[in-house]
Order: sequence, then C-alpha cells, then structure tokens
Amino acid sequence: VPLLQAAGKKNSNLLEITEAELQEQFVRGDGPGGQATNKTNNCVVLKHVPSGIVVKCHQTRSVEKNRKIAREILQQKVDLLYKGQDSDVFKEKKALEKKKQEKKRRTKENLERKKLLKEMQELDKK
Repeated sequence: VPLLQAAGKKNSNLLEITEAELQEQFVRGDGPGGQATNKTNNCVVLKHVPSGIVVKCHQTRSVEKNRKIAREILQQKVDLLYKGQDSDVFKEKKALEKKKQEKKRRTKENLERKKLLKEMQELDKK
C-alpha cells in the first residue's frame, strides 16, 4: 500500500496515511467560476475513515492538483488530531503566530516613536 507523503520538506515528521484509510469522491465545486465550475467534477472530497476527518479541496481546475493538495491538508489535520501540541503543524502555527505578534509590537512602537517625534517638532516650532 503506497504511503502518502507531504510535498513540503518540513512536513516529513507527519503521520503517514495509507490509501486504504481514505475514501475519495469527486464532486462539482462551488463559488465563482461559472460554466468552468458548474460543468466539471474537479472538487475533491477526501475522508480519513479512522478519524472521520473530511477535507474538501477545489483550489484549482485540475483534479490531480486538487487530489494532491487535499491529501496534504488531510495529512496535516490527522497529524494535528493525533499528536496535538507535539505536532510539527501546531508548532509551526504557533511560531508564525508569535512572529506576527512580534511584528505588530514593533510596528506599534515605531508608530509611537514617530508620533512623539512629531509632537516634539511641533513644540520646537512654537
């Protein structure tokens, strides 16, 4: 039974999922796109039977690309479910969140400095 591998190099520690554990369906996608969306079954619905996690992917018009993307997303979700806070996905998400908060803090400090500098310049003019 072939094992699914995530495309990213950093996701190599994720739990492995076998094809036997998956149920796959192809359905019509929704959203914008008109006739291209309404006439083709290129939306992939992937279910991991043991955990009950369902992923729906309709990011591209290609069925093969959607299948690959759906498997990557499903693998990350299954890993997060079983490993919890020890999951690499969870750790990466926390690191990105921390980085974003740090950037916000620096931006706020810079704004306060600029405001203070402007006030000092106004006082010097008077």
